Amino acid sequence: MSNFSVQGNIVDILARHIFYGEIVAENGKITSIRELPTSNRKPQTSNHYILPGFIDSHVHVESSMLVPAEFAKLAVVHGTVGTISDPHEIANVCGMEGVEFMIKNGKTVPFKFHFGAPSCVPATVFETAGAALNAEDVDRLLQKEEINYLSEMMNFPGVLFGDEEVHQKIASAKKYGKPVDGHAPGLRGADAKKYIDAGISTDHECFTAEEALDKLNYGMKILIREGSAAKNFEALIGLMHEHYNRMMFCSDDKHPDSLAAGHINQLCARAVAKGIDVFKVLQAACINPVKHYNMNVGLLKEGDAADFIIAENLEQFNIKQTYINGQLVANNGKTLIETTPAVPLNNFDCAEKNVADFGFPITDASKKIFAIEALDGQLITNKVACSPIQRNGFYESDATNDVLKIVVVNRYKNAPVAKAFIKNFGLKQGALASSVAHDSHNIVAVGVDDESLVKAVNLVIKERGGVSAVFGNKEKVLGLPVAGLMSNEDGYQVADAYTAIDKMTKEEMGSTLAAPFMTLSFMALLVIPHLKLSDLGLFDGDTFTFMA
Repeated sequence: MSNFSVQGNIVDILARHIFYGEIVAENGKITSIRELPTSNRKPQTSNHYILPGFIDSHVHVESSMLVPAEFAKLAVVHGTVGTISDPHEIANVCGMEGVEFMIKNGKTVPFKFHFGAPSCVPATVFETAGAALNAEDVDRLLQKEEINYLSEMMNFPGVLFGDEEVHQKIASAKKYGKPVDGHAPGLRGADAKKYIDAGISTDHECFTAEEALDKLNYGMKILIREGSAAKNFEALIGLMHEHYNRMMFCSDDKHPDSLAAGHINQLCARAVAKGIDVFKVLQAACINPVKHYNMNVGLLKEGDAADFIIAENLEQFNIKQTYINGQLVANNGKTLIETTPAVPLNNFDCAEKNVADFGFPITDASKKIFAIEALDGQLITNKVACSPIQRNGFYESDATNDVLKIVVVNRYKNAPVAKAFIKNFGLKQGALASSVAHDSHNIVAVGVDDESLVKAVNLVIKERGGVSAVFGNKEKVLGLPVAGLMSNEDGYQVADAYTAIDKMTKEEMGSTLAAPFMTLSFMALLVIPHLKLSDLGLFDGDTFTFMA
């Protein structure tokens, strides 16, 4: 690694001090930081701000549809130098082999990935996943140097009611001195305290300030999430005025087009525009994650790794340069990380479907039918009564009233197709399908007619994973050959392909959602209330049972 120096306005976040100076780095480490007299100020660097790099404090890299190396390639342009990454998605498909793939691929690029041991694989027993990780598997992962924490403990009922396997996993994390991430949407009061007292240190699922404040008061750290589907920034950002020392930023799930446009830098800009003190914002974005997760990321101190960024200002946070271990990885909006195609691994074994597989027979015409009501910008859904069309003994979509059929197809074996109805998708024609379907990643699809549903699902099956959209004779598919979750192609090309299919879904097919595919991917996520659909049937997230 070359030795070099940079000059600019150095931001000491914890001291709440900005001074013009010079940073010298040798062999990937910062060897000196010194203030310079005004007379030494270089005009070309007088408006440069040098600060620690940004951290995404909770992200599923797989949701970007990019392998870790390609995720890094896009993220560094926006000043992100590291992530707290939960490989939960690929673990549900490929088990331990999937986690190892993420670690190995992440090591091929200069970026500070910090992976966790997935705590809930499968997430529930009410769906078919491709793999399982028991307490012994989790313990084995936590022993690894590359595993920094126990990933989000979604099974909060298991924590509250003393599930032995759940508590063994938490005990392993404590044994190795590694933090435990939480996931407890809507949990309040005594239950929240009991969950936190078990050793759960963070939560990224708060969707109201009242819930977040409740958890903060019990000692938990709160992550403000702003992803492609779940957006909680507006609800939570006001808490940062007072609680900045125990808050962080994260994306959780971010699609490739969104990542190409911006990352944590965008949240910093929005927070400053809201009137949050810039030092508080930067502490949440740069310092708190590094300290909480004991990350191997430099914090702009002598002796630290030379991980830092140069921004044009502390308002918009447009990034001029990103350095990781002293290596320049992004310069003036261009990434310097090269693409190296990954060898795909997968777990996909189901035959193509036919129209008859998607028929929804009427067994009792007097029975009340409930639909999933999707909420734009949220992972939670509502349970609402609906009236689908009844024709020739079958229930059918009613696009006029936005009551559409949703199906989940088992991707690991041939099995009956699960069917239900969904509102608020807004499709006027055609169908969408995706093998990105949290958490088990079976194929989820929504459409206005069975013929379109079959086409969309079969396009995904032919690719052994992907996202597709069809209407009439028009069809698009983005193949995701790595576990049916990620492409192994150039990240910017994947972003362009995703942008095209997303645009078709909204502009030509009529979806009213901000991120139709991201929203679709969460309609099988049983651990988020109130109503979801797994490959085994319609599931009530409040009672944690299948609908009768």
